[in-house]
Amino acid sequence: MLRWALIFLVVALIAGLLGFTSIAGGAMVIAKWLFYIFVILFVVSLIMHLIRGRAP
Repeated sequence: MLRWALIFLVVALIAGLLGFTSIAGGAMVIAKWLFYIFVILFVVSLIMHLIRGRAP
């Protein structure tokens, strides 16, 4: 998921440099949401790992 967020970020940066502001804005919104989802899933995974502990 982080890979997709980075891909959309690069697309947004390139589109912004070329002057396609609406495409750049849309790509930035998608990249931001994907990044937030990635962070939330990472934190949940980290908490679950700490709660569960090591396997016997």
